[in-house]
Amino acid sequence: QVQLVESGGGLVQAGGSLKLSCAASRLILSNYAMGWFRLAPGKEREFVAAISWIGRRTYYADSVKGRFTISRDNAKNTVYLQMNSLKPEDTAIYYCAASAREGISLSNSPAVYDSWGQGTQVTVSS
Repeated sequence: QVQLVESGGGLVQAGGSLKLSCAASRLILSNYAMGWFRLAPGKEREFVAAISWIGRRTYYADSVKGRFTISRDNAKNTVYLQMNSLKPEDTAIYYCAASAREGISLSNSPAVYDSWGQGTQVTVSS
C-alpha cells in the first residue's frame, strides 16, 4: 500500500515562506502524477498544485500561482511545495496525493488521486 507522509508545516507570519515535503514509500514515484490539496476550516478541499510524472509539467490554482512552486525528486521519492509570500488565507491542512491512473499525468481533480497523506498544518498569521 502506498504511503505518503507530509512534513514542513508550521506557523509563519504573512509574507513568509514554508517548504512542504511529501515523502512517498511503497511505490515508484515516477509512475505517479502528484498533487497538493488543502482543507481550511469551513471550506471544501481545494486544489493547490499538481506535477506530472517526471516534473516537466505543472499546474497551479489561480490563488497560488506565482507564489507556490511544486517540484519533485523521483530519486528521493519526494515531492515538494515551496510556498512564498504566504497570506492568512493560505491557512489550511495541506495534503499530498498520488495518482497512478492510466492517462492521468496532471490533474486538479481529487477524484483521480488514489492515495493521500495525513496532512500537515500550515498557519499564516496576519
